[in-house]
Amino acid sequence: MKFIDEAVINVIAGNGGNGCISFRREKYIPKGGPNGGDGGNGGNIWIISDRNLNTLVEYRFKKNFIAKNGENGKGKNCSGKNASDIFIKVPIGTRIINYKTQEIIIDLINNQQKVLVAKGGWRGLGNSRFKSSTNRTPRKRTMGTDGENRILVLELRLLADVGTLGLPNAGKSTFVSKVSNAHTKIAEYPFTTIRPILGEVIIENKNRFTIADIPGLIKNASNGIGLGIKFLKHLERCKILLHIVDLVPIDNSNPINNIKIIINELKKYSLKLYNKPRWLILNKIDLLNQKDLKDIKIKIKENFKKEKKIYFISCFNKKNINSLCLDIFNFLKKL
Repeated sequence: MKFIDEAVINVIAGNGGNGCISFRREKYIPKGGPNGGDGGNGGNIWIISDRNLNTLVEYRFKKNFIAKNGENGKGKNCSGKNASDIFIKVPIGTRIINYKTQEIIIDLINNQQKVLVAKGGWRGLGNSRFKSSTNRTPRKRTMGTDGENRILVLELRLLADVGTLGLPNAGKSTFVSKVSNAHTKIAEYPFTTIRPILGEVIIENKNRFTIADIPGLIKNASNGIGLGIKFLKHLERCKILLHIVDLVPIDNSNPINNIKIIINELKKYSLKLYNKPRWLILNKIDLLNQKDLKDIKIKIKENFKKEKKIYFISCFNKKNINSLCLDIFNFLKKL
């Protein structure tokens, strides 16, 4: 299924039915008085979150949602039928935004959370509502009001405790596949991950947290180059970011320079993301001998003294991965 994280839809609630002007006419009761009924209410439009969905692909082409109008009132004090409501289902983590004002209406972060996005019109009143001791034959009724009409932006931002970031082929997808139940694509060429993927990490069969794998960033990503910058918004809800770095890049680039590239791009994109708790995860220590590993550890710690947490791991043989996951869980637990 294609991953779509943004959509624009038009929601039009139903109009209220008009009230009726009618008088009771029977064989032996020629002047029976007013008996015009009320109209029915127009249909509302709701948006509801559903944990069984993970993309907005359904709204890529289906963009108009129009509720039915309420029925008009009838004689014999018969009220018009209320129109049915429409429910639009979206994934958990969807943000509803007013297209014209760019105002955030609500963040749907819980399952089965719902919000009224277009109110149906009120019913009109029939003439029987206006009878009185001084006006026994009212010829007055009210018309139903119009339903609301809105253009909305649906913006999906994944709900994950932990998010990964780094250059392409740094080992992000491999790491996520090793620690969680996510089915990530792993290959030797860049940009194997082309959409965000969520996974659940289970520790000791009871403790768990969610992790998100997003496409890799490259230099000048903040200027629109590559895929990753488009999906960085999915890290905004994360409580902690794991910056995964390849210690033995296939292009023979310098790992220290690679770390600085990602940090700079993150800072350019969003200071909010840049200031999130971020741990440095150095991958592929299995490809280094003891001397080289010792040297790179010294260089990393000298160049990145401000980094609070630095881990050296191997996704290939799972070296230090279990302890890392436990530290992540304990960090989240404190929050």
